[in-house]
Amino acid sequence: MSRHYRIGVMFSTTGPYSVVPRSMLNGALLAVREALPGLTVEPVVVNPGGDLAAYAALSRELLQSGIRHVVGCYTSSSRKEVIPCFEKHDALLWYPSHYEGFESSNNVIYTGASPNQHVLPLVDYMLAHVGPRAFCIGSNYIWAWENTRIFREAMTARGARVLAERYVAVGDTEIDQVVEAILEARPSFVFNNLIGTSNYAFFRAFRAACNARGIDQPRTFPVASCTLSEPELEEIGEGAVEGHLSSSVYFSSLATPANRAFTRAYREAFPEGPSTSADAEASYIAMKLLMLALAEAGSDDVEAVKAAVTRQHLLAPQGGVRIDPQTLHAYLTPRIGISNDDARFDILVEAAGPVPPDPYLVQSSPRYAVASRNASLRVIK
Repeated sequence: MSRHYRIGVMFSTTGPYSVVPRSMLNGALLAVREALPGLTVEPVVVNPGGDLAAYAALSRELLQSGIRHVVGCYTSSSRKEVIPCFEKHDALLWYPSHYEGFESSNNVIYTGASPNQHVLPLVDYMLAHVGPRAFCIGSNYIWAWENTRIFREAMTARGARVLAERYVAVGDTEIDQVVEAILEARPSFVFNNLIGTSNYAFFRAFRAACNARGIDQPRTFPVASCTLSEPELEEIGEGAVEGHLSSSVYFSSLATPANRAFTRAYREAFPEGPSTSADAEASYIAMKLLMLALAEAGSDDVEAVKAAVTRQHLLAPQGGVRIDPQTLHAYLTPRIGISNDDARFDILVEAAGPVPPDPYLVQSSPRYAVASRNASLRVIK
């Protein structure tokens, strides 16, 4: 007898930051296609369109219809907006995006990277290979504020400096003033927390401004991000796409059998794209783990599924993944890549294996001075 479950899938596939959420939707739907014996999942897909109020309204509609599990949200603002609804209805949000940490909810399973799995390895890499002076830019909302705070404190603890911080509204593409401020400050590198159309406009404008001055931007003012992924490289476009650093737990160029199978299945299922991304893989992981937990629990009861998911071990495209029972965050493998002309990443360094999540950085020394010691990144090239 096959068990049938309706699962909510909530991503903003339209709006100012829709490119990555479209890949996240694809990742979740690909996992649904890879059904488990005796288990049928019916995805109920909703699109908030990047409207913060719509996230809460759609969450209420899904949960009031009897759905108990939702894979969704990309931005931290949207996650924060819906958590009270999930707590009120005793449902589970499966949140599949890298984020700023410093959060824990009994009603959220986090399958994206925590700050010790992306921010802190990037700090160590940049200080070891680039330089000690950073200029921070970001979209004006919680992800960029908090990620920059963690970055700044980690830099300070290592004797490095943040020269300045600049924020622009989500979706704002008038970026020239920020570009000029960077060129005037002459940092060792730029730490970038922009999202969506603002991000793509920045990369194009910064490269054009440097070219106009005869500056080799990737060598002189490299840009390092924790958000930059393959679909976004494609949006940036030819002429400004290569030479950017990204700290992530997944790149589509990973040469593992599991990732080859994943990227092949993804291309076949979604030939129109967008390309796979770290967040698409995290959505795929979230749905796979949810299905495994539903199969073991034999029901969609929230407590039974939470208990079951912490016993799952998934060989994901990035490598081994499991959920920590204390924090409900995932063990993931940090990596750092550099973009190339093909809108893909060459992997520079990676951890030897999955790193425990540390969303509150409690395993770190004061002010994160040796916070990334668990990552032990090894050089690839």
